[in-house]
Amino acid sequence: MKSLVKTVAVISMFALTFMGCTSMTSQEEIPMEKETSATSNVGVAKMKVAPRPPMLYQSDSMQPQFNTEQYAHIQESGFKAVVNDPLSTFSIDVDTASYANVRRFLNMNRTPPKDAVRIEELINYFSYTYPEPEDDAPFSVLTELSACPWKKEHKLVHIGIKGKEIKTEAIPPSNLVFLLDVSGSMSSPGKLPLLKKGFKLLVQQLKDTDRVAITVYAGAAGIVLPSTSGEDKTAILSAIEKLQSGGSTAGAQGIELAYQVAKENFIRNGNNRVILATDGDFNVGISSDGELVRLIEKKRDDGIFLTVLGFGTGNLKDSKMEQLADKGNGNYAYIDNILEAKKVLVKEMGATLFTIAKDVKIQTEFNPAKVRAYRLIGYENRILSKEDFNDDKKDAGEIGAGHTVTALYEIIPAGSETEPGKVDDLKYQESKIKEEALASDEIMTVKLRYKPPKEDKSRLIVHPVKEKYLPFDRASDNFKFSAAVAGFGMLLRDSEFKGDNSYSEVIKLAKASKGRDEEGYRAEFIRLAEQAELLGR
Repeated sequence: MKSLVKTVAVISMFALTFMGCTSMTSQEEIPMEKETSATSNVGVAKMKVAPRPPMLYQSDSMQPQFNTEQYAHIQESGFKAVVNDPLSTFSIDVDTASYANVRRFLNMNRTPPKDAVRIEELINYFSYTYPEPEDDAPFSVLTELSACPWKKEHKLVHIGIKGKEIKTEAIPPSNLVFLLDVSGSMSSPGKLPLLKKGFKLLVQQLKDTDRVAITVYAGAAGIVLPSTSGEDKTAILSAIEKLQSGGSTAGAQGIELAYQVAKENFIRNGNNRVILATDGDFNVGISSDGELVRLIEKKRDDGIFLTVLGFGTGNLKDSKMEQLADKGNGNYAYIDNILEAKKVLVKEMGATLFTIAKDVKIQTEFNPAKVRAYRLIGYENRILSKEDFNDDKKDAGEIGAGHTVTALYEIIPAGSETEPGKVDDLKYQESKIKEEALASDEIMTVKLRYKPPKEDKSRLIVHPVKEKYLPFDRASDNFKFSAAVAGFGMLLRDSEFKGDNSYSEVIKLAKASKGRDEEGYRAEFIRLAEQAELLGR
């Protein structure tokens, strides 16, 4: 009997420990700041944090046995008949997080969740050789038309935007606030240790005229390093090195503090930005997506931009971080290894940190005499109503220096036998195609609205597109490679619109359009497509 009671007690204690309810783990003190000769102006602060529940690991992979990652549901856009819906309106997107996250899954020999695959972020992970803007325009617009590789009777429209290049030395002084998650959930090697290495790379790129403050949050928020000149890299690096993880996650409190510090050190005509690095697991104070988004929306009016960097696996809150970046006039990247940290924080630092145009929207009007139906590939959570295009109060995406943005439309040409979706004839509306449309040689018109970073009134760019289809073998590498990546995304999502596409076709097309590929990113994409093909067998 005693033996049975003892066994039950052991089992009960194990269950409580797994649930994080046991009192066996004592409360910890996690040092947020330490006073050193390099940071003598920093006081000593200690923060009481809640006990961390132990986490069970698999012995072979040392990965958590549970997964609480969160992704927003994606409902793919279907074909729309031009006679009923001639306008397509959306916000541009320069986020790249989805591609790096997909790579992380494939490198773990797992196919990613369908909702982790945002096709526009896969396409925009890569840079494309678009022409530089002319005159004083912040970006150029390029269009190309050719065959659709996964649906031979359809066509593909490629829209490319290129932000003006700005040399690093010409970038205005930056007022940066690093908002770093040091809670217990950040303790694994792919989180805080990788975060520290990545931010050290960024610090090495700072100019003497730049300033950096470091704020952290766990059970509470605090200042590790007050705003410090980029000339004093020793102090900044020392503060980063001393960071430790532990406790719960008061993310909203950290956001409030970071924006306050950024506002106190605001540089007029400079680059003012909060860089949030986290796994997104906010669990103390304001934590719902809606409340956090509303908090960020209030802060963006101060002229302070936001960059969100995601780290880690197992409890990545992807949907939360994407929304924060979108509503905070910023961008979202996922860092799965040190090379990705170098890409985001060193190679693309100008585009990551310096915005040249904000609230950038695209509105495309299709000519019903040339196009029967169209489908925007990706951008599902960036769709805007047609009225939003002219509404300067409506938030949209940002373009950084040197950024390229690519969007693809799959279209069904006029006269095609393909039925895009039948609706009843309209009783009160005129459905007859105008004579001007029939006589025009334009297939569509692309309009863009944007605001200079310091202005609140938008400017308009109009780009008519002639009906001039190139044979697919004469299409540019830009066109072909973006089509390969789009096809790859549709296969990962098992899209109903993937047509007769296959991984072997994606690989073949990507190899033929790899181009110079100086950084090797396109070669890596081909390898990932090969992995996906093998995992799908």
